[in-house]
Amino acid sequence: MSNLHRLFEEQGQSPWLDNIRREWLHSGEMLGWIEKGVRGVTANPSIFQKAIADNDAYDAQLRELKDSGASIEDIYWTLVVTDIIDALDLFGDLYRNSGGGDGYVSVEVSPLLANDTSGTVAQARELWDRIQRPNLFVKIPATAEGIPAIRQMIGEGRNINVTLIFSLDRYEEVMEAYIAGLEDALAAGTEDLSKIASVASFFISRVDTEIDRRLDATGSDVDALKGKAAVAQGQIAYELFTKKFSGERWDALVAKGAKVQRPLWASTSTKNPAYPDTLYVDTLIGPDTVNTLPEATIDAFSDHGVVGRTIDSDITGAHKYWDEIGELVDLPDVAVVLENEGVSAFNKAFHELIESLTDKAQRL
Repeated sequence: MSNLHRLFEEQGQSPWLDNIRREWLHSGEMLGWIEKGVRGVTANPSIFQKAIADNDAYDAQLRELKDSGASIEDIYWTLVVTDIIDALDLFGDLYRNSGGGDGYVSVEVSPLLANDTSGTVAQARELWDRIQRPNLFVKIPATAEGIPAIRQMIGEGRNINVTLIFSLDRYEEVMEAYIAGLEDALAAGTEDLSKIASVASFFISRVDTEIDRRLDATGSDVDALKGKAAVAQGQIAYELFTKKFSGERWDALVAKGAKVQRPLWASTSTKNPAYPDTLYVDTLIGPDTVNTLPEATIDAFSDHGVVGRTIDSDITGAHKYWDEIGELVDLPDVAVVLENEGVSAFNKAFHELIESLTDKAQRL
């Protein structure tokens, strides 16, 4: 049994692929990933920017849409939605066979809406209604403005992947938005909550990159703390998850079919070459979690990753590292900076893709 299969079968963690390309959907390569143990797919503006910009697989549809008079932004969304629907159909059997546990594919609302609650709600509804697949996740960023949109969408019975989480405080708000949204759904007349799903995505490696930089700037002897923050935060987040999804309030929702909002580890390729290439997989393994992996990290973990429950194996040590780092680094400011950088990076990718589509449309 492969390491990917073992992650799920032995540890209850779902490995998802953090990439999508049109040629994979039609060549059989995506089905190959599923056979290897991949149980879902995530996408974001940066991924689509790389997939579409320099790839002739989209040219025929682009030409047809251009000739029909569609705007460049409408062309972008049609290209994206086409890929998402094709991927959702490939994962449909996995979704059904897992009882809705996996087989999800995620599409993100426009990054330009990150600070626009009503705009996010409107586009999340539009994408959900346009795509019409039960294994769709619409991604909404965990900005202050995104939180009420998340609750609203859950309350309307739409699956949400909450993205760009960088702090434990914001994670508490995300979990509350999900649970309150389920309660809203019940109050609105939904009798079966089992069809509503959500994941909460922590961006892991970026936390270490920013905190390591700040630790170095302190001038202290910090080598023992470097590369520890992201894993410690993820492990503490899991502790919060187990506490939040238990007790009388949660049990009342479980009685109506509610599923936990699984923590999802995103950005799990190591950015520092001094760190093991499976660092953010080996150390964050546990039940009811997801890890989204780029191809290189999947290959590395398949070759030499260690499968075993680690997410809560040393929670005391995780708190110790987190507290010691917090004495040297302004952790709330780290979260603000990383959230702003994440939104800006997706905005930049979106604008670059619109520009490249404009150029390509003029050439076709």
